[in-house]
Amino acid sequence: MAEQAEEIRALVREKYGAIARKEASCCGSSCDGSSVAGGIDMIGDAYKAVEGYLAEADLGLGCGLPTKHAGIRQRDTVLDLGAGAGLDAFVARRLVGEEGRVYGVDMTPDMVAKARANTEKLGYRNVEFRLGEIEHLPFERDSIDVVISNCVLNLVPDKIRAFAEIFRVLRPGAHFCVSDVVASASLPEGIRNAAALYVDCVAGAEPEPHYLAIISNAGFRDIRIVKSRRIDLPDDVLAGTLTADEIAASRDADLHVKSVTVVGVKPVN
Repeated sequence: MAEQAEEIRALVREKYGAIARKEASCCGSSCDGSSVAGGIDMIGDAYKAVEGYLAEADLGLGCGLPTKHAGIRQRDTVLDLGAGAGLDAFVARRLVGEEGRVYGVDMTPDMVAKARANTEKLGYRNVEFRLGEIEHLPFERDSIDVVISNCVLNLVPDKIRAFAEIFRVLRPGAHFCVSDVVASASLPEGIRNAAALYVDCVAGAEPEPHYLAIISNAGFRDIRIVKSRRIDLPDDVLAGTLTADEIAASRDADLHVKSVTVVGVKPVN
């Protein structure tokens, strides 16, 4: 199990490193901000109307707008998980102001380098990007006011450990807001074994009830889905890993994925 998890991390690191270097497409897109996984429109150009948007940081990797629902306030300390080139972190910086603090963590060195270069261009002194894994966050316990993440946790092999880490670093009474991809039911083995789809934001999706149970079991309360959008998997995406009969069966079972934005609170006691 540990060996398989490390293989997934290595694959994700390699793929997203190539995206940072502009050697590969983003979730199947052309890296122009229209994030598409195998032809699936995940977010389109929604970010371009958001204050703090930076085109150089938009690699088309998101599936929601977590900063819109995160309740970020002036002077908050915000942590962005899987920060990529820094897009959500820079939006959060506009919200926390000069007296707040924004951190980003990413396990891909090329992404961290790109985010740091973007920070330098913007001249922000209260935004910092660190290299690290979400399952082993390089932050102290009870040190963060708001955790955000955008279409990243579905790529993490050990989601139980990831949400436990989110719980650890948040202050009592603080909260998270993550946009992610979940499934209506367990995905067929053919999709789960498709490495390209895994990296491209789809095959790592957990069934929605299981995903919410992981969050609850981590200790969070007041868990709510504040935004949800159905995303049907086109036949041409499935054809590479499933037979025609399997595709038909998935249609009969109404198999689909959703882009969801979820919030949860760490109790005070």
